[in-house]
Amino acid sequence: MNPHIHRPCRVCGRPTSQWCSRCNNAHYCSSEHRNADWENHRGDCRSTPLLIATPPPIVTEVVRVPAILFAADEDRPRMVEIDCRPPHRPSQGLCPIPILQPYFNSVPGQVVITQGLNGEVLRFPLHVFYSASALGIGSPVNHAVHHITSGAASRPWAGNVIALKFSGSRRQGYIAAGSNDLPALSAYFLSY
Repeated sequence: MNPHIHRPCRVCGRPTSQWCSRCNNAHYCSSEHRNADWENHRGDCRSTPLLIATPPPIVTEVVRVPAILFAADEDRPRMVEIDCRPPHRPSQGLCPIPILQPYFNSVPGQVVITQGLNGEVLRFPLHVFYSASALGIGSPVNHAVHHITSGAASRPWAGNVIALKFSGSRRQGYIAAGSNDLPALSAYFLSY
């Protein structure tokens, strides 16, 4: 019988079968509890000769990712850097949660674009955020979207629009969006 099964978590007391891989003496029900207790456990933790793993560092700095802004009152789209909430775990991606409040007065609508021109599958899907309330209240037409579509979009876009680029098909974080993404965005704006 394994002596580590159903031991109480050091943080919440819930039965667990997970333990500190460094000392094999402290039990935790989740990696969040292990990380939260590390400062307390560090002094007691003595590694065995074969196991020397330590918890990952906690990321506290602001992460920024390049995005494309279609500002409602500008004639052309431009690159901006979007601040992101830092990832809780490094495996979650570079930018898991973008901070969009500076560009929208309310919670933005969103859509994920998975196909580009001629229906080609995008290796890095695009995440488009838009002002859902501006579309419905007769706000002025977004000049940047109007320009990129040469005014041929079947419906007018209003308010700000921001496009971020996912780091892969699993959609766990974002990477730098750029001018190469404009044709896929234009095709979406035209077909919306």
